[in-house]
Amino acid sequence: MLFLGVGLTILYFVFQKQQAAYLEECAMNGIAAADCSLINKIIADFKSTNYWWIGAVFLCYILSNISRSLRWQMLIKPLGRKPRFINVFSAVMIAYFGNLGLPRLGEVMRSVAISKYEVIPLERVIGTVILERLMDVLFLLICIGLCFLIEFDTIMAFLQKGKETDSGPNYFLLIAGMGAALFLLIGFLFRKKIMATALFKKLLNIIKGFGEGILSVRKMDSPLLFWFHSAFIWVMYFFMTYFCFFAFAPTADLAPKIALLAFVVGALAIAVPSPGGMGTYHLFIIQLLAIYGVSETDAFSFANILFFSVQLGINVVVGLAVFLLLPIINKNYHPEPLPEAAKIL
Repeated sequence: MLFLGVGLTILYFVFQKQQAAYLEECAMNGIAAADCSLINKIIADFKSTNYWWIGAVFLCYILSNISRSLRWQMLIKPLGRKPRFINVFSAVMIAYFGNLGLPRLGEVMRSVAISKYEVIPLERVIGTVILERLMDVLFLLICIGLCFLIEFDTIMAFLQKGKETDSGPNYFLLIAGMGAALFLLIGFLFRKKIMATALFKKLLNIIKGFGEGILSVRKMDSPLLFWFHSAFIWVMYFFMTYFCFFAFAPTADLAPKIALLAFVVGALAIAVPSPGGMGTYHLFIIQLLAIYGVSETDAFSFANILFFSVQLGINVVVGLAVFLLLPIINKNYHPEPLPEAAKIL
């Protein structure tokens, strides 16, 4: 609830700012304040949206998650199981649903689901998820690099627009650093006693399991296919934003390079601890599209169209559905280890 509150608070302040801007715009056009409601404008913008293009956005989203599921399946197989695709895909969709409630909770939920229904040690599954996320970070960095190559001046303008001044030393970081140093010193002085405890041995086994999950990439049958899926996922993410441009008249003429920037900015906004980037996604997209001449109120409508159709719409509907259906799907399913890896588990 805390993170939902954060997201709603940010979204509320963004809405209030856009409402004030919309009132000023109406006053300039001779429209009475009583007839100038941002809510009504957003509803009208949703009604005017070309939902064939939103359907294309949904298709890209589903294709990206099919590819993500196949990639994850490849990572899990060296651990001694070839999990059913329906289980992997369902777990991936549950992850997106879980992240709406608490950032990164979804990664735990999908790991638990696969561990339960495919009978794989949880720590090894989490190791494969960590590797997956490292690959996502790599491709996000590649996309950021492309943005800097294509639109360096625009990115600098965007960063300057959102720049905040910081005065005085950051005492929080200083205290945190001193605390970490003290913790490491105590750990070093009492290392023998700590290493002899049952808790330390348990943590060591968990870390070992993480390592085995991460190193599973070295035992994959088709490394090239793994890289293909990794790239395909992010290509589909780009097309989700680009196709949504066509769905909304004020953004329909924007170039693909702007879609790339919007996609990357949106990905960074979603990383902020609020449900699916609620509020932060809107704020970042408004600032970016305004640089390219889209009015802030139109940019706010665009952010709402993409956010509520995908982040909330499809993630809630599909995520909740598979969460409820997964126990039924696996009611009579009894996974067996692969012959060549039977001893691993």
